[in-house]
Amino acid sequence: MHDLVDYESRGIPSVMVATSEFVNAAEYQASALGMSGVARQAAYVAHPIQDATDAEIRSKAQNNFQAIVHALIQQDLPTKSG
Repeated sequence: MHDLVDYESRGIPSVMVATSEFVNAAEYQASALGMSGVARQAAYVAHPIQDATDAEIRSKAQNNFQAIVHALIQQDLPTKSG
């Protein structure tokens, strides 16, 4: 999250990809870092991924590809103050 906030504050397009289990944690941390938009525009994939097979991971990536691209090109995140 810290890297994404840094990249976005410098105008470098980025998107967080995490599992649905971490939505609340991501929102809290992004808000605490002054860039709540990073979590709002994240791509959340179905949880869990730890025990997923290669084929299942590929499927999750393919199912979320458009959301990731959209988040990268949308770029309506507020600039970090300070």
